[in-house]
Amino acid sequence: MRYLLLLALLLPGCAWAQAEGVVQSERARFRVTTLLRGLENPWGGAFLPDGRLLVTERPGRMRLLAPDGTLSRPLDGVPAVEARGQGGLLDVALAPDFATTREIWFCQAALTNEGALTRFVRARLSADARGLEAVIPVLDATPGQTRGRNHFGCRIAFAADGRHVFLATGERYERDRAQRMNDLGGKILRLTRDGGIPADNPFVGQAGARGEIWSLGHRNPQGLAINPATGAVFEAEFGARGGDEVNLIERGRNYGWPLVTHSIDYDGSVISERRSAPGFEDPLRAWVPSINPSGIAFYDGAAMPGWRGSLLMAGLSGQLIRLGIENNRITSEERLLPRIARFRHVVVSPDGRVHILTDERDGRVLRLDPL
Repeated sequence: MRYLLLLALLLPGCAWAQAEGVVQSERARFRVTTLLRGLENPWGGAFLPDGRLLVTERPGRMRLLAPDGTLSRPLDGVPAVEARGQGGLLDVALAPDFATTREIWFCQAALTNEGALTRFVRARLSADARGLEAVIPVLDATPGQTRGRNHFGCRIAFAADGRHVFLATGERYERDRAQRMNDLGGKILRLTRDGGIPADNPFVGQAGARGEIWSLGHRNPQGLAINPATGAVFEAEFGARGGDEVNLIERGRNYGWPLVTHSIDYDGSVISERRSAPGFEDPLRAWVPSINPSGIAFYDGAAMPGWRGSLLMAGLSGQLIRLGIENNRITSEERLLPRIARFRHVVVSPDGRVHILTDERDGRVLRLDPL
């Protein structure tokens, strides 16, 4: 019996859930359960209507995780990725009409003739859920970069209208790219569902500007979510030393990086003297020191009614942050689950249970079970 229990803990894909402890938060009481361990740096996740979690592993694999902890083999048809540095297979999202179209979008670091870049891809999950079909690259966040494999951004959020999709790109650790209008790095982009440029995007027809751009001045956004109560776009991004931000993303606005920031550089030098300036949007909240924000999700489930309307944020510094949101403004902050692991993403299942992906070589999927 001991041997079987040990084997279940060690082998990826075993249907095994291990209790980690009870947590009392301000508005909920729950138990932390390890639903699965053995994923290699899980990065993105999205729940199918039947409760299975579609999850990416940064080296280039995509799998399905059942509610009982059973893990599928890697799906067929996933394109090759540039799995170096911070690159690899990153976010994944289901189209709003997935139940009928089986359409998914995902994001990857891709290697092209001009270098590495952020690529967004549209595909269809096969009827037997064993692979991807009709895999079509939709957009490359050009220009590519021959050196460095950092700051890909790579989050995806479908607009409340179901007809548009927002895409987050990093500035690839080249600060000035975030302000260049002919460059797709360091931006929030907006496309139609077929990959076209919407006519009402703010810079369509402007000389020297890319029509895909919705907002600019972002460093490395790894959180992107739509507020279900208002339809507003929320974004979380890394600063350098300090200056991590949560932003309310609005059409055509400039969010400052690197001209306006709460960050200093890693060596202690000044990036900008300005923390706020006319013509630039202030963050809803900035953190000094850093909290290292990654994936975000709004909570609107039934399992934890006290958390409804909250914005949940996975912190790579090893914590889950819950932000109270009212009228698109932050009203409170609660920090939970310190020092468990680097938290890469947070996703909510159809039954309202919060799941957290940990950024580890032996990565876990943690589930918060309400008590």
